[in-house]
Amino acid sequence: MNNPETLEQIAYGTPRGRWVVTAAVLGTALAFLDATVVNVALPNIGQDLDATLGDLQWTVTGYMLTLSAWILTGGALGDRYGRRRIFIVGTVWFAAASLLCGIAPNVPTLVAARAFQGIGGALLTPASLAIIEASFRKEDRGRAIGAWSGLGGVAAAVGPFVGGYLLSIATWRVIFLINIPMAAAIVWVTLRHVPESMDPRAPRQPDIAGAALGALGLGGVVYALIRASEGGFGQPVVWVTLAVGVIALISFGVAEVRGKHPMLPLDIFSSRQFTGANLVTFVVYAALGGIFFLLVMNLQQAVGYSPLEAGVATLPVTILMLVLSSRAGLLSQRIGPRIPMSVGPLTIALGMLLMTRIGIGADYLTDILPSQIVFGLGLSLTVAPLTSTVLQAADERHAGIASGVNNAVARVAGLVAVAVLPMVAGLSGDDYLDPVVFADGFRTAAFVMSALAALGGILAWFTISNEHKPAANMMEHHCDVAGPTMRPAGHHQPEAVKT
Repeated sequence: MNNPETLEQIAYGTPRGRWVVTAAVLGTALAFLDATVVNVALPNIGQDLDATLGDLQWTVTGYMLTLSAWILTGGALGDRYGRRRIFIVGTVWFAAASLLCGIAPNVPTLVAARAFQGIGGALLTPASLAIIEASFRKEDRGRAIGAWSGLGGVAAAVGPFVGGYLLSIATWRVIFLINIPMAAAIVWVTLRHVPESMDPRAPRQPDIAGAALGALGLGGVVYALIRASEGGFGQPVVWVTLAVGVIALISFGVAEVRGKHPMLPLDIFSSRQFTGANLVTFVVYAALGGIFFLLVMNLQQAVGYSPLEAGVATLPVTILMLVLSSRAGLLSQRIGPRIPMSVGPLTIALGMLLMTRIGIGADYLTDILPSQIVFGLGLSLTVAPLTSTVLQAADERHAGIASGVNNAVARVAGLVAVAVLPMVAGLSGDDYLDPVVFADGFRTAAFVMSALAALGGILAWFTISNEHKPAANMMEHHCDVAGPTMRPAGHHQPEAVKT
């Protein structure tokens, strides 16, 4: 089996290079697009299945819970058994779970199917990024990552529009069933055009204890936060699952230090750059996860938009991501990631502050559009440099696990935000059906998420350095993307966003 050291490296801009980026982008899009498409369908799902706000939260968090819990395992499996192989397995798994979501007769079945879907996402998401990191020439990886990050961000941002359109012509079930033909296309492209790669030094024996403890730890902590957001921290189940989660995470760390074949080599965190970038990821993606969850619902419930109109309202973000993300990646290569990763989150924070104007009677040109433009500019400036920094700070052979770590951080952050934010904003039960109450809660949430995004920019300034600058010949290339590509391989991005 090939590995990053012996694999024939692919040049960016060649036909094969475009196919590899296409496969990675489409795979990541399958996971992230679905996450944001569901957000715009929540009111329809709630009405059709007679769901409460808590039920709708679980429709989102059920997916993110298993995605977050198993994504480290997904990255490690790719390094051990082949990134292309695990990518294909995850894609097929995701498609099967999507079918179950599409035919779910009630909320418990839908939540269970979404959790099953999250495991598929945990397998394919880190593998897609690792495929790019392992496949492209070193001097081309920054450009490929920029394309992957930018187009991955577009996939997350375009979700509300796609969801709105599908809901305007069909039932909410279509947003899941459409994943099946998309998954078939991804598998076909991957089998024909993507080379296999793995870490040649990774032991073939699976780290079963590490995988189990990691999943139990992440799952326990996140489940406790979700339950606390529904009924407060006084519930015994909250403290029991929180304690189990914390103990499992501590045990996971001990097992990885002492184990002969650790799933997560802890020396990966010896890089200050890697640790700092993941810290910034957690804060920024918590802000993004929270705002994406509530924004499209607010546009429908408070402003009075249809699902399609709510999706169209967010299109400026998509357009800006498509046009500017790869250029932001190139800028980061030229000047280093510190300034883009600092200014970007601060700009996101400003966009979220402007979103506090989105409420009952909001005018699109004066109240909604300015926030989407500023938010889109900040997102474009942040995602590609952040993803590239994470991968460049880790050893090349650990591409899969590095991607898994960063994706896990982003997903857990978004999941915690979705679980806790309604409680912070004073929203519960059927509040999403009351325009006045929901608009007030959204305004509070936007202030909180803005503060988080700004904190991400401040952290980046103090923790990120420009030490990983590329060679001069890398600076001379333009970062145009030919064909349907997505986020740059080797990076995480809302992954959506890495949503």
